[in-house]
Amino acid sequence: MNLNLSASLNVFKLLANPSLCLPHATISTFNDLPTPIEKAFDGTRDKPIVKAVVLDKDDCFAYPESSTVFESYKDRFEALKAAYPGKRLLIVSNTAGALSHDPQRKLAAEVEKATGVTVLSHRVKKPGCGDEIMEYFRQHPETGVTGPHQIAIVGDRLSTDMMLANMMGSWGIWVKGGVVPLKQKSVFSRIEQRLGPFLLRRGYVPPEPVNPFI
Repeated sequence: MNLNLSASLNVFKLLANPSLCLPHATISTFNDLPTPIEKAFDGTRDKPIVKAVVLDKDDCFAYPESSTVFESYKDRFEALKAAYPGKRLLIVSNTAGALSHDPQRKLAAEVEKATGVTVLSHRVKKPGCGDEIMEYFRQHPETGVTGPHQIAIVGDRLSTDMMLANMMGSWGIWVKGGVVPLKQKSVFSRIEQRLGPFLLRRGYVPPEPVNPFI
């Protein structure tokens, strides 16, 4: 078992502030992801200007053991690539590209070859790799990203993907359905399916990203 030390350490932040795991928008499956992605945030107080998108892989647009886009999602994936071309679309996975899991970047290379999208190499697993994501965009100024408020994080896990978004000060889109059927998901994923709606009913809301230049 490959322990996610980042998630284990950040659970204390989550216990202190449960809002950190909540998404700013929820979609049923990856096929429901709109382009441009700002359409997902129509209900927010301040509609964002998203210049880059960070995608989870496992159980978001691909099966956990696969490097290829799930067949039914291929058209949507290509639409997203067209809307956010080049370095504006980035895959951040806790398997492919996570150096504790994929030290030789073999998995990352397979995903990059299959998708045509860069996979971030990162030392710290989600949700703690926000600094490494921002360093990537600083190295690619052509993306136009000047702050985390211009980034949307798309993923199927509240405790990693959505918590990453909120800890960074980015926008989070929760893919609630994922690729794997609910009964086959991990116990943690099944718990999250109940946790998100429960917290919302209790009045918790995710922190909205703030443009530091205003």
